[in-house]
Amino acid sequence: MSRTLVIKLTAGADEPERANQAFTVAASAVAAGATVSLWLTGEAVWFAVPGRAETFDLPHAAPLTDLLGAVLEGGQLTVCTQCAKRRDLAEPDLIPHTRIAGAPAFTEEILTGNTQAIVY
Repeated sequence: MSRTLVIKLTAGADEPERANQAFTVAASAVAAGATVSLWLTGEAVWFAVPGRAETFDLPHAAPLTDLLGAVLEGGQLTVCTQCAKRRDLAEPDLIPHTRIAGAPAFTEEILTGNTQAIVY
């Protein structure tokens, strides 16, 4: 049985190491065969806007575009509803296959059996 990993990222480019760690763990979990759901909240929502991941640079780290691509290919990317609204973002403003959802959906995901939740 596959485990599910739900990751909530609360840091954006202003905290590059924390942001990169979340994406690295998410991409690694996808590669390991886990079901992965990556939630972007706060300043992290900007990573779901086309072109933003390409501007992120952290020495000695995998390119964020590669990590994001792995998550999109094998997992689910979600932007927080309230965070999107505060930044005037809607689904058409985001990378394809990114959804916008709120606390009820997050809570449902993390309370599902055989799920591990991590917050960065």
